[in-house]
Amino acid sequence: MVTLRRMNMDDIPQVMEVERASYATPWEEGIFRKEVDDNPYANYFVIEKNKQLFGYCGVWVIVDEAQVTNVAIHPEHRGKGHGERLFRYACQEAIEKGAIQLSLEVRVSNTAAQHLYRKFGLVPGGIRKRYYCDNGEDALVMWVGLK
Repeated sequence: MVTLRRMNMDDIPQVMEVERASYATPWEEGIFRKEVDDNPYANYFVIEKNKQLFGYCGVWVIVDEAQVTNVAIHPEHRGKGHGERLFRYACQEAIEKGAIQLSLEVRVSNTAAQHLYRKFGLVPGGIRKRYYCDNGEDALVMWVGLK
């Protein structure tokens, strides 16, 4: 059975497995620890099956704005609707925390993620030039009003 829940410190080793499998320049473990343990704005969620974590999503909620920090589904679990489920869950949690709008940055080359975000009503709002430090790729900024 697939479950969605808030991330805790014990999840971080499995989160790091997903992170390394998903990104060319993964976050360091200490960043996740600080986000989960010390950041009052941070809300991190995981998706798992039989206690095997295979995805996560982070969202900062500051006053009435939500900013997605990162989303990852392990490559072996992509294309099965898990990213959509996880993103929906994270958006709902942001709404419950008082967010009325949500934004994120996504690589201009990541059309699969852009397609997912468009399903949730996000629209392009601008470009951040050379945003990604690994290759200097631009980021597409996307926004949506939450209900």
